[in-house]
Amino acid sequence: MDSATSNSRLLLLILAIVIGAGSLLYTHYMVDKLKIEERNKVELWAKATQMIVDADTEQDLELLLSIIENNNTVPVILTEGEDNIIASVNFDPNKERDTLYMRKQLEKMKGGNEPIIFDLGEGFINTIYYKDSVILTQLTYFPYIQLGIITIFIVIAYLAFNSAKKAEENQLWTSLSRETAHQLGTPTSSLAGWVEVLQEKYPDMEVAAEMGLDVKRLEKITERFAKVGTKPSLSEENIVPLFYRTIAYLRKRVSSKVDFIAAFGREDPIILPVNSALFEWVIENLSKNAVDAMGGEGTITYSIFSEEKEVYIDISDTGKGIPKKMVKKIFKPGYTTKKHGWGLGLSLAKRIIEEYHKGKLFVKESEPGKGTVIRIVLAKG
Repeated sequence: MDSATSNSRLLLLILAIVIGAGSLLYTHYMVDKLKIEERNKVELWAKATQMIVDADTEQDLELLLSIIENNNTVPVILTEGEDNIIASVNFDPNKERDTLYMRKQLEKMKGGNEPIIFDLGEGFINTIYYKDSVILTQLTYFPYIQLGIITIFIVIAYLAFNSAKKAEENQLWTSLSRETAHQLGTPTSSLAGWVEVLQEKYPDMEVAAEMGLDVKRLEKITERFAKVGTKPSLSEENIVPLFYRTIAYLRKRVSSKVDFIAAFGREDPIILPVNSALFEWVIENLSKNAVDAMGGEGTITYSIFSEEKEVYIDISDTGKGIPKKMVKKIFKPGYTTKKHGWGLGLSLAKRIIEEYHKGKLFVKESEPGKGTVIRIVLAKG
């Protein structure tokens, strides 16, 4: 499903690029054609200006004047000698009398289109400078403005779609968590009652005691799901005992070939605003994934680095590692390498850290065959 979505997005992106490129190319083609037409118009204007001097009849003169007057779009400056301006057309009438303004326009034109030079004879040379018409200039910039507006629209639509999708996902997570808590609650309460009966009848039975611990664990899991389904409250807590508690629980329930190392002492408190039930769940989830990655044999190391404003928590394993192309996918809902896995553990852990604790959870580093380091970043209160 993710692959199909990615392919659809890629096709839409390619289509958008093709449409954009096509629009630009066509506009440039039209601009080039208009440039040629405008130059032809200016050249005709120049010839008419030159021929006025040699006009034989009044009809010839009227014809030449009409040709000159028909240019009402292309700004033109006619000069003689050392760039002395003797005529200009298609400029703002209020500014045309401003000598300084017209000199600046002339300098700009010199850096633009190639001027048209004609010899009047007897050493008199006139030069015509011109620039693109307003229509041509607007046409040049139009596709960029058009693409800009389309891009803004696409970005707004994308953000709106993402926001709606995220809201839908949040609602789904909430509903799923509440329903799970509800479904677990009744049988867990029943089991707790039966365990209590067993413990009363057989007080020395070790199995009953262990069953009691597991039932308490089920009650804690039910509580966690209930909290995921609502907005959990955070309180300032020392997270060090949470790690040692999780390690103690896991040691009894995973292979004895897995070593758990806490690279920090019990006596060094790390105080953070957390929801202890959910944070402990994250540590447990990440640890169980590390155990699976190692195939039930290896070392899991927990490290905590406290900075001025943030705390960095690293959970590293000596497992098989994660290929680079899969690093971004492991936190997506439904992604799993297990045959009967749901693919929700890492996704849920990331959600708890980033949505509820406003922190970050990501793969710091991973090397196939050597292991993986998962990092949690949390702000201090």
